[in-house]
Amino acid sequence: MQEQNFDNHKRLAPKSYYSGIFFGLLVMIGALIKLFNNYRNHSEEILIPVLIAFLGLGLILIGYYARMFALIAQNRAIRSEENLRYFALTGKLLSKDLTLSQIIALRFASDEEFVALADRAIKEGLSNKQIKQSVKKWRADFHRV
Repeated sequence: MQEQNFDNHKRLAPKSYYSGIFFGLLVMIGALIKLFNNYRNHSEEILIPVLIAFLGLGLILIGYYARMFALIAQNRAIRSEENLRYFALTGKLLSKDLTLSQIIALRFASDEEFVALADRAIKEGLSNKQIKQSVKKWRADFHRV
């Protein structure tokens, strides 16, 4: 596996992200075209295209919320893992002044620089990008998507 660093740590799964949205939009567009044609031809069949359009919207929402719920679960796990790591290294819990995005960025720091970088992030208000750029010895995370 390729060594992870700031330049290549971002991971996307486009098939997962975009396929549901694509198919949902395809269904919605097809249903709306059918609805428009039925309306233009004075057809009384509008219920089925409307229901199919809602089905397409439902597909999009299911894909969106499935992704959001997975990210929320990953964020909670990362917060707990990094809090435990900080406790193991210092005997104290992570400061409440750290934001979730800062904690998520700190997970890439090696144990040798983790504590100092966490303290620096609080004092200087570093952004997640600044924290990642400050990491000298990268600790790879291949599990988050």
